[in-house]
Amino acid sequence: MSRFGSHSRLCSWAGMCPGNNQTAGKRKSGKTRKGNRYLRRVLAECAWAAGKTDTFLGHTFRRLQARIGGKKAAVAVGHKILQIVFHLINEGTEYDDGRYNRVNKRQEARQRERAVAVLKRMGYEVQLTSVA
Repeated sequence: MSRFGSHSRLCSWAGMCPGNNQTAGKRKSGKTRKGNRYLRRVLAECAWAAGKTDTFLGHTFRRLQARIGGKKAAVAVGHKILQIVFHLINEGTEYDDGRYNRVNKRQEARQRERAVAVLKRMGYEVQLTSVA
């Protein structure tokens, strides 16, 4: 892993980084670059499989799939998998899903607002009170 130096260089070598083609304020094609085709295929398959699990990567895949589509979500989650693998090998640690699966305050607030909005649309009157 010392050959790459950072996870971003590894992801770029593998061709799992999103493109950034923009000019004059217009966003053009965001295609990924050509990288190691075997690694790209394996990462995409892993991303699709992770989408069926109840893990951090599965939640990430489904959240992105709803917003940007399945194929782009597979590339994004494949990128995330490669980042995690780089850090696991580089640091010599084991994978801990709890390390990545923390809900931050902003996510929690967004989930709360969505739930309240859904209940209001269904005709309920909602009053939030803190339990803890």
